[in-house]
Amino acid sequence: MELIIFLVVGLIAGFIAAQIMGKKQDLLTNLIVGVVGAVVGGGISGLLGIAAYGLIARIVIATLGAMLCLFIWQKYKGR
Repeated sequence: MELIIFLVVGLIAGFIAAQIMGKKQDLLTNLIVGVVGAVVGGGISGLLGIAAYGLIARIVIATLGAMLCLFIWQKYKGR
């Protein structure tokens, strides 16, 4: 059950991050970006000592991580 919640949070976070960053992505790309963003955002928030309790907090952390991943990808791709 936790895996399903993680995937749904990743999907939502990937979609929100794509909308904020002005990207047009398909469902699978949103899922991948969101899941990677959840891992990155969770790692960074853990290093900063920020704990995410609840669904909304998880989505916010994952969205911020996904936005960071999209930003880095955009800079890398722009080279």
